Amino acid sequence: MSTSPRRIGSLSVSALGLGAMPLSMGRGEPAPHDRAMATVHAALDAGITLLDTADIYAPSWDTMGHNEEIVGKALRSWQGDRSTVKIATKGGITRSAEGGGRDGSATYLRAALEKSLTALGMDSVDLYYWHRPDRSIRYADGVEAIAAFQQEGLIREVGISNANVEEIDVAREVLGEGGLAAVQNEFSPTFFHTSRNELRHCGEHSIAFVPWSPLGGTGGGAAAVGERFPQIQRIAEAHGVSPQQVVLAWEMSLGEHVIPIPGASRPASITDSAGAMSLQLSDQEREELDRIIA
Repeated sequence: MSTSPRRIGSLSVSALGLGAMPLSMGRGEPAPHDRAMATVHAALDAGITLLDTADIYAPSWDTMGHNEEIVGKALRSWQGDRSTVKIATKGGITRSAEGGGRDGSATYLRAALEKSLTALGMDSVDLYYWHRPDRSIRYADGVEAIAAFQQEGLIREVGISNANVEEIDVAREVLGEGGLAAVQNEFSPTFFHTSRNELRHCGEHSIAFVPWSPLGGTGGGAAAVGERFPQIQRIAEAHGVSPQQVVLAWEMSLGEHVIPIPGASRPASITDSAGAMSLQLSDQEREELDRIIA
């Protein structure tokens, strides 16, 4: 397994990213400011160069952009080489006092991107995902809207999230071969039946596959992954590492195009996850783990 930098279109990123969502929402209150800054800084200090956020990652509907602001502030206050860090964000999900929805129209996505750039404190973003399909429009229309942002220089690379194989192929047709940089779908030892095919399909077309909730989610799945899968716990004990490191190392071994983005709300969590980039699993161990999703 290689943990050398991986590609998202024209971007070079670490083999593991930071999913910043838990800093703003999930279980309990948002992370306090100082801890949020320390968590992002810990990820960067550990060699992670991909920070993943989204406009809807916020404690409430009227604080959209909260997570993007955290990511932007943390990056600006980091003392390392910021030119190595790539930022990914997303748009297309709506939130209001009445609830949430989807809007993939060009008008909405443009407004969402402009707000995201303001929250991040940036003139352009490295990777922009269409967050979830809007079934009221043609899928190609949403992709075309984001492609226009790339042509204007507002984003560097185009991604789609929560997409199936058919939608991936629609995006490939709209953008041209090599134009779709990344697909971000849920994938973990506990969630793979609807994303295993997408992972393989992306590998066949040199598209980065970015698993979200790669450890099983913040609802307890990530913390209990070793308890649920004895083989993961056994391999972790053999290496003297956490079960979470084993899962992430295994996922990275599924292909050079796979870039997991474990979430974290504490520095210790992402520092531990980053250790997976140097964990070498044997062929036998990988084969045993592969049987989980066989």
